[in-house]
Amino acid sequence: MTDTVIRETESYQDLEDRLVQTARDMREELIATQAETEKLTYYPEHIHQKFEDAGFYRMLIPKAHGGLEVTPATFFKVVLEIGRGDMSAAWCFTLSANHALMFANWFPESIHREVFDGGDFRAASMYAPTSKAEPIEGGYRINGVVNYCSGIPYSTYFIGQCMLPGKNDDGSPRMGLFIAPEATFTILDDWGHMHGLNGSGSHSIKFDEAFLPERFLIEDVSLINYFFDGHSPGSRAYGNPMYSGRHMSSFAIGIAVVVLGGAYNLLDEYENQLRTRKTPLPPFGPRTEDPDYQRWYGSALVKIATAEAAVFHAIDRWLELTHKNIENPGTFSAREDTILGCIGREAIIQAWEAVEQDLFRTAGSSTMKQGERFERLYRDMSQAATHQNPRLRDATYRLLARDVLGVE
Repeated sequence: MTDTVIRETESYQDLEDRLVQTARDMREELIATQAETEKLTYYPEHIHQKFEDAGFYRMLIPKAHGGLEVTPATFFKVVLEIGRGDMSAAWCFTLSANHALMFANWFPESIHREVFDGGDFRAASMYAPTSKAEPIEGGYRINGVVNYCSGIPYSTYFIGQCMLPGKNDDGSPRMGLFIAPEATFTILDDWGHMHGLNGSGSHSIKFDEAFLPERFLIEDVSLINYFFDGHSPGSRAYGNPMYSGRHMSSFAIGIAVVVLGGAYNLLDEYENQLRTRKTPLPPFGPRTEDPDYQRWYGSALVKIATAEAAVFHAIDRWLELTHKNIENPGTFSAREDTILGCIGREAIIQAWEAVEQDLFRTAGSSTMKQGERFERLYRDMSQAATHQNPRLRDATYRLLARDVLGVE
């Protein structure tokens, strides 16, 4: 088994290089497993075990609880490499492994040791409050179905919002934030029939009279505006500001990195086509030597690389703001959160447009046969383009403009 802690003589840069190279070394295996992952609706057990052995799931878990506690940039560099092997697998992995960051931020330190369980922690999440919790002696009874729980097949917990009885003083419904152990819910066999991302493990889960102890639910919290100005439970416990940040932006950024991995994956396959096929028109030379194919390939490469540069700048800015949020509470404002989230959404759309306009349009009909790598990736990319996050782009533009311009 690969050592999943920082080795005694290993620098942080060596650790990052090791993690990223391990993910890069899995690329061909992930490519070869794409069809199996799609059929299974999540990546197979042997891939999960390799992720486990490499320490990928532990990257954002605090060192105090068996994690590696790497920076978000290191985590997302690994995600990008996984996506370059299989975009669906990257989606499934990211949306369970990334929530270690949120859990440490949102929930009281008193349950961290119990839930992180020495580093054996993965948690899918869904923000829509489609379940209901009723207070009972010692905790809560929870019922309901939650859809689109990406990453749930290998999750040890689920993090979600629920509706609570009664109303707030302003008449709005009451909501709660909860974390539920895997034994409290049933994973439904309802994924795998989408246009794309069928290997993302985005199944629904069902709570049926499930009991949650009182310590696992925080009342009167909405994730749209749940944040800490200054220290959060996690930053105070572990002395690491990355556990005190806003997460509407980090979620959008995470989706963007997965999409960028998929776009590079498609670009790699497009390059394979250029190197093995001739032009469809006379003089029927190698596509690598054709000016048009060179231009299409170069255009897509630069567009994807530009989106990547923007996203990783946003990741660095996010971490910088968490530090400032501790030093000067309130610095990580809703406006900053919105801007960073918008950068993530813009990157998703730019990567999709590079694929659609430069690669898909010019690759040729044979690449779209069912089961071909290009065909599967195109479906995954187009499915991501319909996700709620990029669809929120125009709405968040308006919200941002109102805030900056001072319009009610």
